[in-house]
Amino acid sequence: MSNVLASRLVFLFASLLAFAGLAVAATPTVGSPAPAFKLQDQGGKWHSLSDYKGKWIVLYFYPKDDTPGCTTEACAFRDNIFAFDKEGAVVLGISVDDITDHKAFAEKHSLPFTLLADPTKQVTKEYGVLKTYMGVMEMARRDTFIIDPQGRVAKHYESVNPDGHSKVVLDDLKALKAAYKPS
Repeated sequence: MSNVLASRLVFLFASLLAFAGLAVAATPTVGSPAPAFKLQDQGGKWHSLSDYKGKWIVLYFYPKDDTPGCTTEACAFRDNIFAFDKEGAVVLGISVDDITDHKAFAEKHSLPFTLLADPTKQVTKEYGVLKTYMGVMEMARRDTFIIDPQGRVAKHYESVNPDGHSKVVLDDLKALKAAYKPS
């Protein structure tokens, strides 16, 4: 095989791998309206973004129920839930897992907040956080959005480290609230 052909194949393969890891849609930018959704929680109850109008929302996407990083992240939000409540913020988790998996995960770890199931992956796509792992599995990337009381994206955290993330979000939420001026 010639060097030119080999380098073209390497470039094509690298391009395909890079494309496989990209989110399907553009991620909403800070200041833009958060994409609307209607999803069921771990108990089967329907939730829409509009249900939370007038409240601060911490909307965190995570890859898979009951995996090490996702458990670390969820338990940190659980451990800080009273601080989020004090700030008037609602914590919502979303993954592409189904209601049954969410229910077992929430019960096992005593999660006091809503987990929303997105098995069709539509909402995950609309937020631009659907990612292909190992070339075959589509799951949510570990991203968090703070949404202001008017339904706009106030902050976006991309590909977060679950260790300490909840505390960072809480600190930023306080700063965002202090600077918030509704339009």
